[in-house]
Amino acid sequence: MKIVARISAPALLMLTGCVAPTGPVEVTRFHTPETARLGTGTIAIEPAAGQDGSSLEFRSYAAAVSRELQRVGYSEVVAGSRSSESVAAFAVERESFQRGRDGSPVSVGIGGGTGSYGSGVGIGIGFDLSGPPPEEVSTRLSVTIRERASGKALWEGRASFSARASSPLAQTQLGAPKLAEALFRSFPGISGETILVK
Repeated sequence: MKIVARISAPALLMLTGCVAPTGPVEVTRFHTPETARLGTGTIAIEPAAGQDGSSLEFRSYAAAVSRELQRVGYSEVVAGSRSSESVAAFAVERESFQRGRDGSPVSVGIGGGTGSYGSGVGIGIGFDLSGPPPEEVSTRLSVTIRERASGKALWEGRASFSARASSPLAQTQLGAPKLAEALFRSFPGISGETILVK
C-alpha cells in the first residue's frame, strides 16, 4: 500500500525556513541629505563595473534588488534604455574561507603537588581530533543609486553575511532575497550607521 503525503504551500515554506536558518546580515548605508529625492521616480538596474550582467547569479540578485526598489517606491524601467531618472548599479562578491583555530591541535599540561608523604609531578597531553573548521562562504551585496543626468551618487549601501558552504543559505537563490531585503529595510536608513539585521 502506497501512502502519499500532501503538503500545502505555506507548510512547505515553513519547512524551507527550518532547513535554512538565517543569521544576522551586516548593513551599512550612506546617502545625501536630500532624502526626499530617494524612493521616487523611475530607475534602471545595471551591473556595476566588472560584473557579468548575463550570469545567472546576476539575474537572481537583479530580481531581488528590483523587488526591494519597487517596494520602497521606485518604478523600474528596462536596463540600458537610458530613459530612467536614476540608475541602481550593484555588485556581488562571494568568497570562500575557513576560520583558523586558536592555538595548536596538541595541548600539554603540567601539574605538580606536595603533601605529607612527598611530592609528585604529572604531565597530561591532549589531542584535538575534531578536524578542521567547516568551510564558509561570505557574500556581499553593494548597491549605488545615482542620478542618471548628473552621475551624482544619492545613496550607497552594503550588506554582507557568512554561512557554512554546506548551508542552503550560502546558495544564490536563498542568499539574494535575504541580502536585498536587509539592505533596503527602513530605506534609506541612517547615513553612516552599521546595523545587524536578523
